[in-house]
Amino acid sequence: QLELAESGGGLVQPVGSLKLSCTASGSRFDFDFFSIGWFRQAPGKEREGVACISSSGGTTNYADFVKGRFTITRDNGKNTAYLHLDNLKPEDTAVYYCAAGTSSPWIMIREPEGEYDAWGQGTQVTVSS
Repeated sequence: QLELAESGGGLVQPVGSLKLSCTASGSRFDFDFFSIGWFRQAPGKEREGVACISSSGGTTNYADFVKGRFTITRDNGKNTAYLHLDNLKPEDTAVYYCAAGTSSPWIMIREPEGEYDAWGQGTQVTVSS
């Protein structure tokens, strides 16, 4: 069974940076079998796709509103995926979730309510001065 846990959220000033981590654990799973997606949900809004990465890390997809500011990476040896958030804006304030699935990154980012193999519990990111 695959379990995911996010970490790294917090309070940051506008134009600041954060690094979120999504670490997998459990028994009898192969982390490098799964694509990983990062999603976010702001208060009163629907969940939306932010960035997704293929199982090997060779393919990534980003939402238009984060291109050039966020970078998704993964280290399969550490069973961890990362989301590097730079030049943060107040509108980036949200709970950020990671999910593991077998769809391509192109599909995952367009299906924020998809039925994936695992979801994390979320980590709060607040951008405010």
